[in-house]
Amino acid sequence: MSILCVGSVALDSVRTPSGEREEALGGSATFFSTAASFLAKVDLVAVVGEDFPEEHVRFLGSRGVGLSGLERRPGRTFRWRGRYDWDLNEAKTLATELNVFESFHPKVPEPLRRPEILFLGNIEPELQAAVLEQVDRPKLVAADTMNFWITGRREALLRTLAKVDLLFVNDSEARQLAGESSIVKAVQAIQRMGPRIVCVKRGEYGALLFQPPAEEEDGVFAIPALPMEEVRDPTGAGDSFAGGFLGALAAGGRQGPAELRHAAVMGSVLASLAVEDFSLDRFRTLQPQEIEARRRRFERLTWFEPKLSRLAG
Repeated sequence: MSILCVGSVALDSVRTPSGEREEALGGSATFFSTAASFLAKVDLVAVVGEDFPEEHVRFLGSRGVGLSGLERRPGRTFRWRGRYDWDLNEAKTLATELNVFESFHPKVPEPLRRPEILFLGNIEPELQAAVLEQVDRPKLVAADTMNFWITGRREALLRTLAKVDLLFVNDSEARQLAGESSIVKAVQAIQRMGPRIVCVKRGEYGALLFQPPAEEEDGVFAIPALPMEEVRDPTGAGDSFAGGFLGALAAGGRQGPAELRHAAVMGSVLASLAVEDFSLDRFRTLQPQEIEARRRRFERLTWFEPKLSRLAG
């Protein structure tokens, strides 16, 4: 199955307790498409400035990412500067320069207008809606959002969510969007807005996958985060999770309950690999056997042998 990703390509300057990196390759579409490329064919639609290094374009091309939708405009590329302290779940934004991204209006090339899976990255809800108008209805529409859009573009976001099948969101954003303190009630409210599947990202605490209940289960799947010896740079972990998730769905060709659970595990696998180095450097040398070895580690982490025990009473 084919994937189309629409989002940002950026240059990030990041400082963490493990070090720092200036103007490294970043952006939601970049992390997503690179992670997904290990599992499926993916094309991206994004914009960069005339200063965007050609070596980054070559890297994305080397991963097999389709770049016909990557637009280069006069001006400077979108830049983000941030810092992580010891709480690696929270990024502190120090500076944001939208540059050419400020006037970004996604244009999906004609050959890319029939994707089977569409990922709407973290961009304005109006732009997400504009992309939906340019494509034939995909089998699955997935989207990401953030607290800025929830607060400042709520009505536009709600109109877009009505057309979305799967929403990636962190736990605080889910509560904010739904106006509920309980994450379960928040997800139920979001599902009434449109998305039948909601994946709640919880950083170093893993993720929760909510899908419509089946007869034999309640539709909730908890994915732990792999205990890591070192997290060098958590930037892009959420987008790498989404890339691994949708890449696995595309590779499997189905969207049943079992496939969605497997996809959530693969999302966690790719996210756990992404954070081991700055920017996308871990993905530059990543081999398929390493992905499979990491998947097996997740399997061992969550496996237990059921034992019957006598209850007191």
